Amino acid sequence: MASAWQKLGFYVSLPKRQLNGGPGVISWGMRVIPGWTRGIYSATGQWTKEYTLQTRKDVERWWHQRIKEQASKISEVDMSKPKFYVLSMFPYPSGKLHMGHVRVYTISDTIARFQKMRGMQVINPMGWDAFGLPAENAAIERNLHPESWTRGNIKYMRKQLDRLGLCFSWDREITTCLPEYYKWTQYLFTKLYEAGLAYQKEALVNWDPVDQTVLANEQVDEHGRSWRSGAKVEQRYLRQWFIKTTAYAKAMQDALADLPDWYGIKGMQAHWIGDCVGCHLDFTLKVDGQVTGEKLAAYTTTPEAIYGTSHVAITPSHRLFHGHNPLREALEKALVPGKDCLTPVTAVNMLTQQEVPVVILAKADFEGSLDSKIGIPSTSSEDTALAQALGLSYSEVIETLPDGTERLSGSAEFTGMSRQDVFLALTQKAQRKGVGGDITSDKLKDWLISRQRYWGTPIPMVHCAACGPVPVPLEYLPVTLPSITSFTGKGGSPLATASEWVNCLCPRCQGAAKRETDTMDTFVDSAWYYLRYTDPQNAHSPFNTALADYWMPVDLYIGGKEHAVMHLFYARFLSHFCHDQKMVKHREPFHKLLAQGLIKGQTFRLPSGQYLQREEIDLTGSAPVHAKTKEKLEVTWEKMSKSKHNGVDPEEMVDRYGIDTVRLYLLFAAPPEKDILWDVKTDALPGVLRWQQRLWSLATRFIEARASGKVPRPQLLSDEEKAEARKLWEYKNTVISQVTTHFTEDFSLNSAISHLMGLSSALLQASERVVLHSPQFEDALCALMVMAAPMAPHITSELWAGLALVPKKLCAHYTWDTGVLLQPWPAVDPQFLQQPDVVEMAVLINNKACGKIPVPQQVAQDQDKVHELVLQSELGVRLLQGRSIQKAFLSPRTALINFLVQE
Repeated sequence: MASAWQKLGFYVSLPKRQLNGGPGVISWGMRVIPGWTRGIYSATGQWTKEYTLQTRKDVERWWHQRIKEQASKISEVDMSKPKFYVLSMFPYPSGKLHMGHVRVYTISDTIARFQKMRGMQVINPMGWDAFGLPAENAAIERNLHPESWTRGNIKYMRKQLDRLGLCFSWDREITTCLPEYYKWTQYLFTKLYEAGLAYQKEALVNWDPVDQTVLANEQVDEHGRSWRSGAKVEQRYLRQWFIKTTAYAKAMQDALADLPDWYGIKGMQAHWIGDCVGCHLDFTLKVDGQVTGEKLAAYTTTPEAIYGTSHVAITPSHRLFHGHNPLREALEKALVPGKDCLTPVTAVNMLTQQEVPVVILAKADFEGSLDSKIGIPSTSSEDTALAQALGLSYSEVIETLPDGTERLSGSAEFTGMSRQDVFLALTQKAQRKGVGGDITSDKLKDWLISRQRYWGTPIPMVHCAACGPVPVPLEYLPVTLPSITSFTGKGGSPLATASEWVNCLCPRCQGAAKRETDTMDTFVDSAWYYLRYTDPQNAHSPFNTALADYWMPVDLYIGGKEHAVMHLFYARFLSHFCHDQKMVKHREPFHKLLAQGLIKGQTFRLPSGQYLQREEIDLTGSAPVHAKTKEKLEVTWEKMSKSKHNGVDPEEMVDRYGIDTVRLYLLFAAPPEKDILWDVKTDALPGVLRWQQRLWSLATRFIEARASGKVPRPQLLSDEEKAEARKLWEYKNTVISQVTTHFTEDFSLNSAISHLMGLSSALLQASERVVLHSPQFEDALCALMVMAAPMAPHITSELWAGLALVPKKLCAHYTWDTGVLLQPWPAVDPQFLQQPDVVEMAVLINNKACGKIPVPQQVAQDQDKVHELVLQSELGVRLLQGRSIQKAFLSPRTALINFLVQE
């Protein structure tokens, strides 16, 4: 059978091998590739003993393209096979990757390679969150069109990703600013509109005076500043589009209980949604008995007692005090600052038809984010006091029976029912009639999606004088952006200036109409992209339901904690909506979530707050000072940023240390959910450099032993050597179990690397005869290379190429004519799983063997329990009782515990 290496274009002569070429190389009878002058085995047939800087460069140059081509060969989806969908949050194409990007994509790439080796059908897609303010701002600053700026950045960042050797499913690439993508964003908006979940209303909005646009509440920080520009946010009154996320608050809150731990982010989601214990109900408003056409939604935590309403309360900051509406004058006349004020405005409950007065409260704000509440004295002493103070009439509608049961009275068809039953029945009736009733909290607001900018998805609505707002039908989607060449970034939407685009025909009556000129918040684009990845080329629907049902939910979603509230909330909402529309089977889009920590760089700051560049700092003394003024500097670790001069260029790091080294450093320096303090002088980087050299030394030692002309014969091993080989076998199985658990359960890839380092050390300590004759050594070495491959694919591919051509191998269960990344993931040997129930634990005192005690297998790795069992044993009572134990060490590799005691 032709080997993989023959298929790559050169020939192998087996078993003819010999040591030649001097002491630094091991040669096989392989033809050297013409034009390749470097010294790696895959190219020359000569094994280099030392893993030098040049060797590393040659290895990565040789394997980079081959690994990429290997990863791109994905067969058609076979829905009978198990799948694994790993997804890293797609980037905004800002122009250049930073180390935070490299970290998240290295994690997803490593997990994807691991799952492929487990036999899974894997997708690890990549795309571009390509709409947004920065592109438009760049167009203003650099006189570039947002589209050309965005496309140029995507092209450059794609090259960077390729340079990093990441195995993304590029055949599934999506770009949110392309019409073939945003056509379906618009389609989903029209589905929301048809379901009554997208609506337009006048509202007080957060206005960013720098970026000249509206911000969602989530985009304003606790100091009242814009999340992007940092400007102090102003309040303006504009007609805006909203998506009714509050309709899904209770369902989304309840669904969190069925999800696995999300590193505390489930708690953040729950806190953001709030306690879903009430609902809004809709009212029409009158002034002096005259219908105004205005509506009001007011909140109550006791909708079951709605027939006992005395009033509707609003705050002095309510939207009705702003803008142009027929109520404003009447409310302003009634307002007396600092007092509860009765107004001539009345509210008619659209469910019960009760009419009650509107009251302006003395206090400026309610709890949560409310600006209106339903006053029900039967359930609130505060409402009782207000109703009595203002002389408002009301009915007591709750009766308490002798047994303590509460029932409703004077409540139409709900009379006689329990409070709990009425809560459910009344809210469901309100939902059916479309007048409120969705169970939500007092803090969650609907999602404001209008943006007065150009570079976003056009909202597919047409405003017709005769028909009102009309959604654009599917056959006319996408509504594409008009060509606009001049951008100022000031005032209203740039789309309003494109008169030929704005003026159109109404899809319903064919009369004159105008297009909506707001674009959507970019969070709408990213709220469903994970679904498009399942069927990215579909021209007839957002995605095929069968494909989405196969791939969804995302098995592992990886991204930053900064998206723990907004993006995750919106993505979960869209998924719940699509489920209710029968578009997908699963409600929740993400199963496991891995929120990776930041990468922080060291910053040097003057007392004035100015950040300095490295060349401006004098580091020669005991503490860093300004090179010119000698001022002392504040030294901190902060998120990498250009403005703080503490960033690291990923390409520079790769050029200096290599792809595998950077990958291993990012995986080893900290658990994925923790921050990394980027300092290449720490143990992490030297540690992974040394480990790569140890892996090379291990392979070299094995190749030398087998190339020496001696035939491996396991039967020649002595009993002592067989015991040594057995320990390697046990240790190999332990490491396979540990590493597999880290890859599948907690994703602590730093711990996985530590275990592999331990196995490397154990193999390096093996005796020469065990290296030559032991199948256990060979198997453990091969398993080590396979397990290291997802994390360091280039060096392990070269090492595997060397191991594959070693003659007379003793292990037949590896596929030697394919690369290391195509090997099946090692499994724990069945015999190892059948370990005895009890192990003999060796006890050492001050490093001296003192005997053994039996320990149950299930606690043999638990230091505290082993410690206790030793102290309770006859040996422990005899040798340790009354002595001062300073410390105890339980070996992770062998059944051994060592007590350090004071003599």
